[in-house]
Amino acid sequence: MALESASHYVLVAGEPSGDALGADLMLAIRAEQPNAQFSGVGGQLMQAAGLTVWFDIEALSVNGFVAPLLKLPMLINLIWRLRRRCLALQPAAFIGVDFNFFNLLLAGLLKRVQIPTVHYVSPSVWAWRKGRIHSIKRRVDLMLTLYPFETEIYEQFGIPVRFVGHPKAQLIQNDDAQTRNAEARAALGIAPGEQVIALLPGSRRTEVASMMPAYLAAANQLLLTRSIRFLVAAANPVRAQEIRDLIQASGANSVIQVEVGNALTVMAASDAVMVNSGTATLEAMLLRKPMVMAYRLGPMTYWLVSRMVEARHFALPNILSGEALVEEFIQDQVTGPNLAAALERLLDQAEPVRLQAAFDAIHLTLKGDLRRQAAQPIIALAASRQSV
Repeated sequence: MALESASHYVLVAGEPSGDALGADLMLAIRAEQPNAQFSGVGGQLMQAAGLTVWFDIEALSVNGFVAPLLKLPMLINLIWRLRRRCLALQPAAFIGVDFNFFNLLLAGLLKRVQIPTVHYVSPSVWAWRKGRIHSIKRRVDLMLTLYPFETEIYEQFGIPVRFVGHPKAQLIQNDDAQTRNAEARAALGIAPGEQVIALLPGSRRTEVASMMPAYLAAANQLLLTRSIRFLVAAANPVRAQEIRDLIQASGANSVIQVEVGNALTVMAASDAVMVNSGTATLEAMLLRKPMVMAYRLGPMTYWLVSRMVEARHFALPNILSGEALVEEFIQDQVTGPNLAAALERLLDQAEPVRLQAAFDAIHLTLKGDLRRQAAQPIIALAASRQSV
């Protein structure tokens, strides 16, 4: 292996949440290995951290089952192009950041040619399709998990695994929520006494198209009896314009403010949050915000998923606590009246002490050290293969 390749890592992230995780991991690796270089697929955050971009992240931005199938020829072509690049480079390691379908296929191809493979963010094998653990074992040399309960299943099957903690638990400190709220409102130009609801429809085009109409229907219903300002967090300028178009069509544009790339500030400024599933539910919990979770898939995707999912809960606070801390609405339950009624319940009662205590306890379990628990094992894995 060439000297420059011994510290050159290939990373692939397929969506904005992975872009943020990938950027943090790159900085942690470089802190341990100052001469580290990075190439692959990532967004603006990974580029700012030093990634040399091989392909546009937007090409990978698909979710569910049906959308990836429609793009399958393009995705398979991209996998083979990435494989050729990796074979030419012979990197220290390949690191797939989430985006499981794509990255695990690529990891399998690379592991066959003795390129060390790392997967950052465990697939939800504990929730559905548990048999995937066998194919993961064939493809991955090291699994990095965000949540502590995920390590057990990998250990059972002899797969090297590290719980690395969730970066958001480090970023969002358990400090004075009132001060944080006041600072966020000042930054967004919101008066201290205004009632604010944050809307987080998701980062993908398909999620915005699916969720925003129900969010806006709920907003319009609440506005019939309440004076509320709504803040929408858009992942990027493209999503922001799609959201603005939907808001204008709904007739509620005078009280709905769209913020780009500012989700944490949007949630911090709010009294309650209406959120898509995934990392945003975790962020709302870490900010100690009462929330309503709503998620809707395409009909075919939902039909497939509903027959495979074994989990009782979908919102991360509920999964991590093992109880229903957050009200959830899935698929046909995602209607304007249902969401409006749930938000009214949150606004009409003070946040329970029990909920605050539960959020505090979860927060403590998620803290980790990315340098020690992720960067060091990755560098050690790469070094062990270089010495063979």
